[in-house]
Amino acid sequence: MKFFLKTFGCRVNQVESQALLEEFSSRGWVLSAMEEADLCLLNTCTVTHQADKDVEKLVRQILRRNPTARLVLTGCYAAAHKDHIRQTFPSVEVVGKYDLGKKLFQAQDICWTVSGHEGHSRAFIKIQDGCDCFCSYCIVPFARNVKRSKPVADVLKEITVLVEKGFEEIVLTGINIGNFSCPQTGKDLAALCQDIAQMPGRFRIRFSSIELQTVSDGIVEAMSVRPDRFCNYLHLPLQSGCDSVLSAMNRHYNTAEYAQKVALLRAKVPNIAIFADVIAGFPTETEEDFETTYRFISNQKLCGLHVFSYSPRPLTKAAAWPQHKPEVIKVRAEKLRALDQQLRADFAASLIGTEQEVFVEEYNGSVTKGVTSNFQQVLLEKAPTNMRGLIRAKIIRADKNLCYAEEM
Repeated sequence: MKFFLKTFGCRVNQVESQALLEEFSSRGWVLSAMEEADLCLLNTCTVTHQADKDVEKLVRQILRRNPTARLVLTGCYAAAHKDHIRQTFPSVEVVGKYDLGKKLFQAQDICWTVSGHEGHSRAFIKIQDGCDCFCSYCIVPFARNVKRSKPVADVLKEITVLVEKGFEEIVLTGINIGNFSCPQTGKDLAALCQDIAQMPGRFRIRFSSIELQTVSDGIVEAMSVRPDRFCNYLHLPLQSGCDSVLSAMNRHYNTAEYAQKVALLRAKVPNIAIFADVIAGFPTETEEDFETTYRFISNQKLCGLHVFSYSPRPLTKAAAWPQHKPEVIKVRAEKLRALDQQLRADFAASLIGTEQEVFVEEYNGSVTKGVTSNFQQVLLEKAPTNMRGLIRAKIIRADKNLCYAEEM
């Protein structure tokens, strides 16, 4: 049997697709082009309107080019828009992530573990799924509102397998990883970190995006005590630097609490880099609110931003409110992206002369690329072409948001 698999969206989807690839391969299926596949499986995303359009475009292509194939949609778009899919594409199957084993293989639930990560030098482990925060702009809880966590023993076993295969940087990911809770022992993310800290081998752990209020003292302690094991980097979603907008967003913190957490992390974790998400053009955001956000981010001296242009999502509260004109959102997003470039350049310049542990990601034929523990992208000069994994390097210069380094 031949199958085609397409992944849309976040790291969680990418990890799940890797697990699916391994599941299909273990059953003798062969990966193929969409035109030749017996089964086409789309692992979908719905975080933005554009994500929806991308999924629907590919669905139409498959229906046109391979009308006899079994076409299955899973993931967030599939979960949040079941009725629309059934009306628009009646021949398409909608299957939940936790029903795929039964529907595809007549087997029990798929084990969402991986033994590698196709096409990547670092590995990713999904430790948690689901979010029930219901931020007023976010559709994800309508697609993944059931919270699940992987047992600690399974996480540790997965790390062991990946380290044995030579992966020296592993990213822990999930929809809301700070909500991790082992279903067998009740251990939280901080306790999981304690177990990971005791594991043998040379590797480091990076956290994917983590919500501010879930960064516990135990997590901070783990990062400060074992800088060799836990990257001095966090991506803390901010979304807005204005308290009234945060309240309308149904975020569960204010700017003072965000600033306090940033200060604590910088005091406890040497040279930590903190990046953030921010939304431009939220419906209640006035021009004054936007300027407040801009000033807050600048004053916090964050290391970089992931800027989202607000996109109204069906089912969410904010979608029913009066919306900004697209040109207003565009201008604000462009200003934030310019600020992002300045923040990244300042961060890169601050590392000149420092020694860093760099994870070598790739050699593209002329340049060896890597990333520091605090997530600075680095080009390694005079590096041998076979260099891989973790090395010590000295940052010798910076050009905009990129650092240049030499192996020590």
